[in-house]
Amino acid sequence: MQQRRSYVGPIVVIAIAVIVFLFVAGSYNSLVALGQSVDAQWGQVQNVYQRRADLIPNLVATVKGAANFESSTYESVAKARASVGQISPQAAANAVNNPADFQRYAAAQDQLSSALSRLLAVVENYPQLRATENFQTLQAQLEGTENRIAFERRKYNDVARQFNTRRDTIPTVFVAGMFGSRFNEKPYFQSQPGAEKPPAVNFSP
Repeated sequence: MQQRRSYVGPIVVIAIAVIVFLFVAGSYNSLVALGQSVDAQWGQVQNVYQRRADLIPNLVATVKGAANFESSTYESVAKARASVGQISPQAAANAVNNPADFQRYAAAQDQLSSALSRLLAVVENYPQLRATENFQTLQAQLEGTENRIAFERRKYNDVARQFNTRRDTIPTVFVAGMFGSRFNEKPYFQSQPGAEKPPAVNFSP
């Protein structure tokens, strides 16, 4: 009887250790999986922003061809696009793990959105420019891209929220703390005034 009792202590300790290990492993794996979802969605956000950036040279070239078009307007778009380009690909790719880089990237993209909105507002004063075939093509491309940007941003915020909620839930928060910066909180896109609507793009004569 005494010998049987001597086994109870070690068995209990081993059982507790196994339970703790399984819990830590499960929490770790769930955070890794959610983190990978955040990274994948962030890649989608970058892709649609790059798609918009690729459209801008053609847009600027088109409006520059219009007689008496306000040069400061398309120059501000080119400048805003250049500001986005100053952010290194590595910093942009890792921005979800660095709030400062994330805010810098988001601010640069928001600045570009504002510059595009101003340019498109000025275009309304040039009916002949709006009627060109190139502008009709740009209309469809820009509308689709801006809508996609809004969609991908919302989707990113959703998966980031899922990660942060899981990370901050007790007792998972203790597991996250064990691995330091490996599971830092993910930043969000902040809504800007009028951000619920994409920039109006209407080149119809």
